[in-house]
Amino acid sequence: MLEPLNEGFLSRISDVLLCGWTCQHCCQRCYESSCCQSSEDEVEILGPFPAQTPPWLMASRSNDKDGDSVHTASDVPLTPRTNSPDGRRSSSDTSKSTYSLTRRISSLDSRRPSSPLIDIKPIEFGVLSAKKEPIQPSVLRRTYTPDDYFRKFEPRLYSLDSNLDDVDSLTDEEIMSKYQLGMLHFSTQYDLLHNHLTVRVIEARDLPPPISHDGSRQDMAHSNPYVKICLLPDQKNSKQTGVKRKTQKPVFEERYTFEIPFLEAQRRTLLLTVVDFDKFSRHCVIGKVAVPLCEVDLVKGGHWWKALIPSSQNEVELGELLLSLNYLPSAGRLNVDIIRAKQLLQTDVSQGSDPFVKIQLVHGLKLVKTKKTSFLRGTIDPFYNESFSFKVPQEELENASLVFTVFGHNMKSSNDFIGRIVIGQYSSGPSESNHWRRMLNTHRTAVEQWHSLRSRAECDRVSPASLEVT
Repeated sequence: MLEPLNEGFLSRISDVLLCGWTCQHCCQRCYESSCCQSSEDEVEILGPFPAQTPPWLMASRSNDKDGDSVHTASDVPLTPRTNSPDGRRSSSDTSKSTYSLTRRISSLDSRRPSSPLIDIKPIEFGVLSAKKEPIQPSVLRRTYTPDDYFRKFEPRLYSLDSNLDDVDSLTDEEIMSKYQLGMLHFSTQYDLLHNHLTVRVIEARDLPPPISHDGSRQDMAHSNPYVKICLLPDQKNSKQTGVKRKTQKPVFEERYTFEIPFLEAQRRTLLLTVVDFDKFSRHCVIGKVAVPLCEVDLVKGGHWWKALIPSSQNEVELGELLLSLNYLPSAGRLNVDIIRAKQLLQTDVSQGSDPFVKIQLVHGLKLVKTKKTSFLRGTIDPFYNESFSFKVPQEELENASLVFTVFGHNMKSSNDFIGRIVIGQYSSGPSESNHWRRMLNTHRTAVEQWHSLRSRAECDRVSPASLEVT
């Protein structure tokens, strides 16, 4: 027969259930777990156990012991316990034990602080040995790839125009005194009826004298200025005034029209570049003026005097050439169409240029055939639409090169060199190589492409075929 559980035993059970510092191995009220010794292979846990038992818990322990002795002396009857005939505890004993357990739990909760604040330090794990090394969490550091590294650079800090960032905060007088490049007079007007923008280049003044080739001194001769007009970011569709001979105060009075919608015109920037014409060398840029059209009342129009600022582009472009290539394998013929050119370098100070194109076929490093177009008088935007055919067997096609040279016709002396490109085995650049590759991949189909002209020295440096022609 089972004896009824006394209240002392129930109190110990409640201590096991409610006390957070009871040893989990032997279920004894041991606040430092000294009853169970750890082996050398076990992991030592340093914290967060408090070094001393909290006062409120010590008071609870003393009260529990007193309560147990009191209950043992007074509450427990001296007479033997009577059991029910079926060997079970009576209902009165069960209710009495339940009431005692409930009363002890409520009294323990009332003596315990509501929210004890305990400063818990990080737990350090280590194997029991002669030397303990705490394990610290590693800090994740970001590793920069080469793309991230170069993305941190700001290209504008390394550009030639980086010293011009403060130009917007300067007045025209301050810019004029700082750079001394002169001033330009121009106007703009947008026609809503015909949807075009008119730019009028009026005059310039106080332009600096030209600089000699060695840069050591300034020549006493006057400049031969002209102005190039474009709407950024489109620099290909540009306009150009005539050249004014030997003057630092040129008067242009020329108008140019750009067919562009009004909303698109407001997104563009008007760029006016003043260039000094030089017949015997590359033309030199004197200065520029950039005006965002969103800051201008285009419909009302207006005219301004603007001070010129330095340009990162010291030399003007030589122009562009539109070509078409077509190869017929069955006939062994290489057909070349010279369609047009635009914005060619001006070679005549009075009437522009009289440009023509010379086409030369080079097999390996040997000049095979030379042909040329007719020359067009007084223009820098010529239209040719002329076709030429060269006999090139298919087995010799991969060793062939075409040299295109644009000259300005001169009746009194030798022709003026404008620009050159090489297409074929010894191409003068990536654009030319791409055009030749496209032609080889699409036989019997004409392939058109624009090419920017290069200087003679640049072509001779990268293409051996350029050295074999004149």
